[in-house]
Amino acid sequence: MTATAGASSSRDSAPPEVMTIDDLATYLQLSKSTLYKLAQNDKLPGQKVGKHWRFHKGAIDDWLKRRSGGLPE
Repeated sequence: MTATAGASSSRDSAPPEVMTIDDLATYLQLSKSTLYKLAQNDKLPGQKVGKHWRFHKGAIDDWLKRRSGGLPE
């Protein structure tokens, strides 16, 4: 019964609506350095708040759907 409760809680932990670079790296399974480069070159939807990047999950999901191939070089 304990194993089921643990499995259930891991499925319930969805990414937040507004993600940090760490959240996004986990969500997309990409390195933070790759995400910083994409964001700084306006190839990833996000915005800087002070010194920190923030990413809306809906915008990231839309961006993923629109992409046709691999990561930009």
